[in-house]
Amino acid sequence: MEREKAIRIFKCLSDASRLNIIATLQKGEAYGELLAERLGLSASTLSFHMKKLEEAGLVTSRKEQYYTVYALAEAVTQLRLCDLLGDGSSAEEDEARRREEAYRQKVLESFFDGDRLKSIPVQRKKKLIVLQKIAENFTPGKVYEEAALSDIIEAIHPDYCTLRRDMISEGILTRENGKYVRVK
Repeated sequence: MEREKAIRIFKCLSDASRLNIIATLQKGEAYGELLAERLGLSASTLSFHMKKLEEAGLVTSRKEQYYTVYALAEAVTQLRLCDLLGDGSSAEEDEARRREEAYRQKVLESFFDGDRLKSIPVQRKKKLIVLQKIAENFTPGKVYEEAALSDIIEAIHPDYCTLRRDMISEGILTRENGKYVRVK
């Protein structure tokens, strides 16, 4: 279901009178006058709420002589909450991913000059981005001797000890008996 329609439904359901109308219509269709009487609403108030419910697609109406008969819209009442929320691939999430990637690129451009790291970021969020970029120089699962690992990191920045220690503390590398493995 598209996000805008789901938002309309949730906004519509955020009113107690409309929830009472839906609860009443779950028992079966009803004339407008009967609904107003059962719920203690004036005809104009009921009409206002019914218009909102119809616009959201929750209720249908039909004319029978002088009366309007209301019923719950079958397709909408069969929806589950996860149907309303969608599959997680909304335009908002796509935009958030795009902004996150733009931020990542900006950080990398600020701290790297080609393949060389100019300085180690102080801010943890930026440091993680830099450490993950450095980790791309290592094959996941491959065992590295300390000297070989240090040589690779030193080619990127002279303070290889700090970078190596930070990569271990962030769980990017593991160390056991002087041997290092890239985890993620």
